[in-house]
Amino acid sequence: MPKVKVIINFQKQSRIPFNVLVGAIHSRIKDSDLEIAIAYKAHQMATFLSEVEPEGKILVLWSFYSPQFAKIAGELSNLQNRYHSEKIIHLAGGVHASAEPLQTLQAGFDYVAVGEGEQIIVDVIRALLEDKPLNSVKGLASLTIEQQLKRNGRGELVELDDYPPFAPAYKLFGSIEITRGCIYACKFCQTPYISKARFRHRSIENIAQYAGIMRRHGYRDYRFISPTAFSYGSQDESVNLDAVENLLASVRNAVGSEARIFYGTFPSEIRPEHISQSALRILKKYVDNDNLIIGGQSGSQQILNMSKRGHSVEVIQQAVNICLKEGFVPNVDFLFGLPGETKEDVKKTMALAQTLTDLGARIHTHTFMPLPGTPFQHSDAGSINKPTRVALTELEAQGKAYGKWKSQLRTAKELVELRRQSSGE
Repeated sequence: MPKVKVIINFQKQSRIPFNVLVGAIHSRIKDSDLEIAIAYKAHQMATFLSEVEPEGKILVLWSFYSPQFAKIAGELSNLQNRYHSEKIIHLAGGVHASAEPLQTLQAGFDYVAVGEGEQIIVDVIRALLEDKPLNSVKGLASLTIEQQLKRNGRGELVELDDYPPFAPAYKLFGSIEITRGCIYACKFCQTPYISKARFRHRSIENIAQYAGIMRRHGYRDYRFISPTAFSYGSQDESVNLDAVENLLASVRNAVGSEARIFYGTFPSEIRPEHISQSALRILKKYVDNDNLIIGGQSGSQQILNMSKRGHSVEVIQQAVNICLKEGFVPNVDFLFGLPGETKEDVKKTMALAQTLTDLGARIHTHTFMPLPGTPFQHSDAGSINKPTRVALTELEAQGKAYGKWKSQLRTAKELVELRRQSSGE
């Protein structure tokens, strides 16, 4: 029987981080004393946890986003009440755990991985296999006997080429992360504050290699993860269209003409100032999506400036016009309830939304959530006034808007309440 059994507590919302973690483990550790199991359902997790071996250890891996935290904490509590053993170790990672390690540990997790997880998880498993103390692993946080937070630094920033984007051996495939980190550092976004405000790009050769692996496993659709799709190959605000075209051409060559390539749509978006006729004509040569996601966020220049978006209101409309002219349907993200937003700011945003939808765009609606680790983390929950709710509902009924702004209203309040409970506010 294995000396260490790693159980992936698979959550649909966190499938991409799990793909990466399993890929990192499998690529770096070849040991017959290690077994990896994936619990897709609650009953599978129960079965795995009931099989603790006298000489073995079970490491349960959790990864989640801030809106999932309350639900995940409840699941953990139920499992610990049913399956309690010193041989079972619950390790949490991801953006929420990194930003709120004390809160995460207080929820019952044994350890928290702070920062990027690839090297941390490899080091943790090696320590378990060699019977070394986990407190020595860089990037792990835990609680002292006095219930105080004990840190051992942050996980190392990794080079994307050093780790696979998924785990073929376990049939875990998905979108390929091509860029990590973001120089723009918008105040409401966790990405630049968890993965640092600089770009790290996976090489074109590496991307094409893994796209080819997906093809050989029968996949037809290919998507890419990037905080800003036209920043690929760049280290600043400029756009490197040669790099973008070389990337798309290499992927197309690797996957063939019958495959479908999606770029500039979920799970990536395009900044409005990066939209140009030249850029979109490159996309038209290689991609299969006729929709693009554009990060607009607000129709108020004051709000754009306060949140450090780095572009103007005018450039949002210019981007929409260019998309429509080139045959793409623009889906424009709008974020309601941002800190400092006034009724006048909301009116400007709704006026812009109406203008854009009249032109033929769609609005992707969000409610501001004070995410841990961001400059806005201590702000109030985002709210949307009644006239705006009515207007958004009408746009949705007309097929001109979509989004999760209603559920995010509730989630934003839950995050504030969790923060208050954790800090004793």
